[in-house]
Amino acid sequence: MHRGARLKSNMRIKIGWMGVAAACVLSAQTPPKPVMVEDVLKDVRMLKGISVNEFMATMGFFSASTGRSCNYCHVEEAGGDWARYADDHPNKTRARGMIAMVTAINKNYFGGRRMLTCYSCHRGGERPQVTPSLAELYSTPPTPEPDQLLASGANAPSVDQILDKYIQALGAPQRLAALNSFVAKGVQQSYASAQKVPVELFAKAPNQRSLVVHTNEGLSTTTFDGSAGWIAAPATDRPVTLTALAAGDLDGARLDAVLSFPAQIKQALRQWRAGNPATIDDRDVQVVQGTSDGRYPINLYFDPESGLLVRSVRYADSPVGLSPTQVDYADYREVAGVKMPFRWTVTWLDGRSTITLTDVQANVAVDAAKFRQPR
Repeated sequence: MHRGARLKSNMRIKIGWMGVAAACVLSAQTPPKPVMVEDVLKDVRMLKGISVNEFMATMGFFSASTGRSCNYCHVEEAGGDWARYADDHPNKTRARGMIAMVTAINKNYFGGRRMLTCYSCHRGGERPQVTPSLAELYSTPPTPEPDQLLASGANAPSVDQILDKYIQALGAPQRLAALNSFVAKGVQQSYASAQKVPVELFAKAPNQRSLVVHTNEGLSTTTFDGSAGWIAAPATDRPVTLTALAAGDLDGARLDAVLSFPAQIKQALRQWRAGNPATIDDRDVQVVQGTSDGRYPINLYFDPESGLLVRSVRYADSPVGLSPTQVDYADYREVAGVKMPFRWTVTWLDGRSTITLTDVQANVAVDAAKFRQPR
């Protein structure tokens, strides 16, 4: 079992759908404020002033960096009682010291820029690596995922060529413009469990989307109404059952909504550039980068033959480092003349889940309440 799959389902559900990092034009309306972590959890010392969602993402970053699960720094009893996460534990005390150390190094040696993180030394292990590995030194290393905007590739097709082919592959602009809504049903399966749970997806053009996952503990809902978003989940899965999305959480929900109706994808991001070709599972792919904030990229990978989007990778910021979210799209089928992925796999720092659609109804009436703040 993947080490991150051992984490509590609250982290799996939240981080999997928080997504990360693309935006359309921001609404002039003042977005609702997210719940701050110090207002919910006790004994928060080093990570005050961030939202509950950012705090949970930070916990996922620690887990991915050290290869350990929640109870490495928290008492066993915390699994069924959020208040027990405040109990003292030697490893939690040590982690606070590590946060202070990394902060000081970045401040004193890099002018406050985040050049060092937990992952820089731990690399997925409990103890930092101190001895070079000959196996790694003389083997072919995996191609690193770019977390910065890169210069356009010298031999790459242009951004317009790749994105125009994508639009044509989906069904051409006229058909995409005729798709104004859809309702879908399917199942979700997490990496840590063989059980499949029902999901419902509601979408309305140009950029409204609501995903409802029927977990054993209750409904987990992520909603984006075109400008604001929320996540609601059972109390067993999250320390607060309802919170507004902000920053990377909101950008991730917005990106998912945009990709539901991708006719306006060129307007969704800026600073577009085409990178050098890459490979995914030994398949050649074309790479396009864009950004919503000018800081972190959204990496889009397209099949050069079909023109379809096969993967997106985005980043959400946290106090301790960037949290990547990867979405792989597959099983494209035609619905009302438009091709849609009927299966997508979301991978993040501490888990993975796959959604498989079984039924999609296009251009049907969708109650506006589906995109409002969940109750």
